[in-house]
Amino acid sequence: MAISELLLPELEQELAKTRKTLERLPDDKLAFKPHDKSFELGALATHLATIPLWGKMTMDTTELDLSPGGKPMPQPPRITSSADAVARFDEHAAGAKAAIAAASDADFQTDWALLMNGTQILKMSRYMVIRSMILNHLIHHRAQIGVYFRLMGVPVPAVYGPSADEQ
Repeated sequence: MAISELLLPELEQELAKTRKTLERLPDDKLAFKPHDKSFELGALATHLATIPLWGKMTMDTTELDLSPGGKPMPQPPRITSSADAVARFDEHAAGAKAAIAAASDADFQTDWALLMNGTQILKMSRYMVIRSMILNHLIHHRAQIGVYFRLMGVPVPAVYGPSADEQ
């Protein structure tokens, strides 16, 4: 079985769970942050909605410099509503799924590097980037938003079986 055939069902499953979380964002509480050191909900949701974009970038390139020439990359515009987050997420998710579906096993075995002003921060196979920096990263930040929801009194969506709010 091809690597893409192994990855796509899991990716689609995690994307659906993430979309369900983004659909539940309370538009009036995007400035909420549980601690001074925490992201605001809107910033965290913007990041979560953007993570699938990295799936396409990973499969289309062999490196990404977060600070080319010492200048930080532009940040994506901050989401303004749940609908905005879902629309952005859907666009990026479609691109990631298409890029992964079209990839050969050799494409997944190709190294990909993350740079900061030309200095390599990490280098791993595209497969490992998809597993760790896309799937695991998506799951991690989705769970953070679940904690924010609990603290704000927003019903936490069922993700891996029922939640205390959804049976």
